[in-house]
Amino acid sequence: MNTDGSDRETIVTGCHLPDGIVVDAAAGHIYWTNMGIPSLNDGSVERVDLNGKNRKMIVPVGATHTPKQIILDKKAGKLYWCDREGMRVMRCNLDGSRLETLIETGRGDADSRNATKWCVGLSIDRKHGKIYWSQKGPDNAGLGRISRANLEIPAGETPANRTDIEVFFDALPEPIDLELDHENRVMYWTDRGDPPRGNTVNRASIDNKPAEPKIVVTHLMEGIGIALDVPGDRMFVTDFAGSIYSARLDGSGERNFLYAQGNLTGIAYAEIPKEK
Repeated sequence: MNTDGSDRETIVTGCHLPDGIVVDAAAGHIYWTNMGIPSLNDGSVERVDLNGKNRKMIVPVGATHTPKQIILDKKAGKLYWCDREGMRVMRCNLDGSRLETLIETGRGDADSRNATKWCVGLSIDRKHGKIYWSQKGPDNAGLGRISRANLEIPAGETPANRTDIEVFFDALPEPIDLELDHENRVMYWTDRGDPPRGNTVNRASIDNKPAEPKIVVTHLMEGIGIALDVPGDRMFVTDFAGSIYSARLDGSGERNFLYAQGNLTGIAYAEIPKEK
């Protein structure tokens, strides 16, 4: 749809609990994650053309457990995503090959019931070769955190024992999806926890990290997805109550332009060339 909610169309139907979404406008592709049913370990990643044709399974059912936010590193030809109950950060090539785990926060059924180990949202800092991800923690427990590590696993280490992980922020209500403003070096994220710090969009410099993140949008109803249009000085946010919001990057001019749309999750902003 357009950024004002007009000219809306359905591209794909029959998805298995879809969650994260990213658009490769240049190649004409949309990628999305299917969370599946957590107890069945039946998550997957799919791709389709912008017009809804040529739908293809990229990561087969069960190769990832509960995939959430997905991002594109076009320059490296990689897709990255967080796997919630799988307790992993994963990536693969754009065709689904070379599937690998970069970070593993837990393993097994007991760990998978511990929401502090659930990986949900992520972003990458290409300039410094870092990956950021959120672990949401239990509902409204104030145990959420955002961590960062190098994009590549240190030599001789594994996804489970790597020593380069550092906590960016902790004691957060329930951080969900992340988006990085690469130009201004600022990280934005949604939080679906309780007010006053939850149900918000937050931001923080990644080079000069403040003591506390700045809250720029409030009064969401369990904020989930976020997408940035940095040149246009705006963000787009979804919440689980079914609203889509737009606002300037400083949070001003907030507008709820679609509501009661069902449980909304991932959102992507893309500039699509008009068909001639």
